[in-house]
Amino acid sequence: MEKKALNLEHLPGGVTAATGFFAGAAAAAVKYEGRLDIAVIYSTVPAAAAGIFTLNKVKAAPLLLSMKHLAGGRARAVVVNSGNANACNGEQGMRDAVAMAVETAGVLEIPEEHVLVASTGVIGKKMPLEKVLPGIRSAAGGLAGDGGALAARAIMTTDTYPKEAAVRLELGGRQVTVGGMAKGSGMVHPNLATMLGFLTTDAAIAPQCLKQALKYAAARSFNMVTVDGDTSTNDMAVVMANGLAGNREIDGEGPDFYRFREALAAVCTGLAVDIARDGEGATRLLVVKVQNAATREDARLAARAVAGSNLVKAAVFGRDANWGRILCAAGYSGANFDPDKVDIFLGDEQVARDGGALEFSEERARKILGGDRVKITVDFKGGSCGATAWGCDLSYDYVKINAEYRT
Repeated sequence: MEKKALNLEHLPGGVTAATGFFAGAAAAAVKYEGRLDIAVIYSTVPAAAAGIFTLNKVKAAPLLLSMKHLAGGRARAVVVNSGNANACNGEQGMRDAVAMAVETAGVLEIPEEHVLVASTGVIGKKMPLEKVLPGIRSAAGGLAGDGGALAARAIMTTDTYPKEAAVRLELGGRQVTVGGMAKGSGMVHPNLATMLGFLTTDAAIAPQCLKQALKYAAARSFNMVTVDGDTSTNDMAVVMANGLAGNREIDGEGPDFYRFREALAAVCTGLAVDIARDGEGATRLLVVKVQNAATREDARLAARAVAGSNLVKAAVFGRDANWGRILCAAGYSGANFDPDKVDIFLGDEQVARDGGALEFSEERARKILGGDRVKITVDFKGGSCGATAWGCDLSYDYVKINAEYRT
């Protein structure tokens, strides 16, 4: 389905744009004094829920607890802290994650198993519950319909700005809203993308359909983002659907399901692009489009490899039109294509034809590479499938930020 057929209306409000969702935030000094670092998202009624999680074998305690709580396909609240990942803390880590869920459930008067927990920050540090639990009480006590903006700030780590998105569309004669917020700046790489993402909707949709829609959306957004090639221990994206829009419940594939998943994908894509643009030390957003591939998977593999290549990223930072690095990355991606047919473009400047060199303007190419948004197009000329991946350049500041991250 073409996105234009959805007639999506873009809205402010992020994670609280949908009916029946509230959010609050608090500064608990988890790592820094005076900085918002606790967020709570709450649905006024029980909601269908689904999540996707990091493929890293090392998984943080909050993630494991949320996976357990999502087994029933229902949730009503999410509690998030930044500044401490609560990862690699053994049994104590799980006890601390449970304590966060219990505290949130008690304040909101909901079942503990309906609370999802997420953490982001330094790995291997004990969670300071003496700060976190009062922070949860403060955030949950300050829930507001316009609290999404503060919540988006509270989940940031090295992010330089909050990431929010929301859209509205019509389903079954009803106005349905999908909103969300995310954090991610470094350690971002498929799969999942190293990030936290929280999505909300007032659509009525069965849990199994919600999970299917989330997987579809993530495959086209979060899993097409790369900043530095690292996949973290805490990555997760969860969605809650409370049904307050009053549409007929989506319980299987059909026109309403397809429209809903495209709307969810639109929100996820907006968040994913913001994550790529805000990569640690980044000066430019990198957009890699692979077109005319034999299969969608070939296109995805190649696009992600080019966007994730440190050599390509460094060349973009240096404004060097080194197209050989682009073709090289596509070649080791695992995609099936004929190297002797590939055309490569930087913006609208063609820099390679049929896998070989051609005369092009170095001056124009350098100017394109100096823009805020650098688009690389790789044309396989071998089919009709395509994919887009997002990344950023690799600057000197990336090393500085990550050399000093723990201290």
